[in-house]
Amino acid sequence: MCYDDKAQPPIPPGAGGSAQGEELILEAADGNKFLAFAAHPAKPGKAAVLIYPDVRGLHNFYKELALRFGEIGITALAIDYFGRTAGLTSRDESFEFMPHVQQLLIDNFFQDVAAGLSYLRQQGEAGSAIFVVGFCMGGSLTLVSGTNKEFGFAGLIPFYAGLTRNFGGRGTALDLADRVSYPVLGLFGGNDPGIPVNDVNALETKLRATGIETNIKIYEGATHSFFDRRYEEFADASADAWNQILSFISSH
Repeated sequence: MCYDDKAQPPIPPGAGGSAQGEELILEAADGNKFLAFAAHPAKPGKAAVLIYPDVRGLHNFYKELALRFGEIGITALAIDYFGRTAGLTSRDESFEFMPHVQQLLIDNFFQDVAAGLSYLRQQGEAGSAIFVVGFCMGGSLTLVSGTNKEFGFAGLIPFYAGLTRNFGGRGTALDLADRVSYPVLGLFGGNDPGIPVNDVNALETKLRATGIETNIKIYEGATHSFFDRRYEEFADASADAWNQILSFISSH
C-alpha cells in the first residue's frame, strides 16, 4: 500500500487559489462505470492533469491532490481502476485491493483513461494540454499508457513507478519503456527498497534511447511514498518535486 488514510499531499508553491471538488461517476465505451473526482479551479489555466492513484484506487489522498492542483489553476481528475470488479464501493483502508489489482487489464484501463480524457477535454479550452501524474502502480500505468499515441498527452509524470509488475502479460513498465511516446518527468526515492536505483537508471537509459525528452530525478535518502506532508524529513524533496512538476507542465 502506497498511502494510508492519514496521508496528505504536500502544499504546492503558489497555493492560495480556490477550487471546487466534485465526486463523479464516469462511463467508459464498454459501459463500465467507475469512480472519479474532479477539481475545478476558480481561475483555470490551459493545463489539466489526469491522476492515476496507487494500488488502492481512488482514496482520499488523490482527491486532496486533485484539489491542490485545482488551487493553483490546474484542472485535475483522479480516476479509480476497479469499477469492473469492485463496483462503486469505498476505497478506504478496509478495501481489499489486491484481488482487483490482479484482474486489471490494460485494454480495459485504456478505455477508462479515454473516458477521463474526454471529460477533461469537455471541461477545458480547445487544445488544452493534459498531463498524467501517477503514483506507485499508477506511476507504472503512467508509463504504460504513454505507449498509446492516440491519447495525445502533453507529458507523463510518474512518481516511484514500479518497474516489475507485468500487467496481464503485456510487459512491465521497464519492458515497454522503449515504446513511450511522450516527454517524461520521473520522480523516485533513492532509498526505495522496492525500486532499486539500478532499475531506475535502466529506465532512464531506455527512455533516452527513444529520443523523447526525459528527466529522471532520484531523491537521495527518500523512501517510497516520500511525497507526503507528514514526512518532515522529506519536505525538501517534496518541495522540489512540486517545482519539477510545475516547471515541466509550464514548459510543455
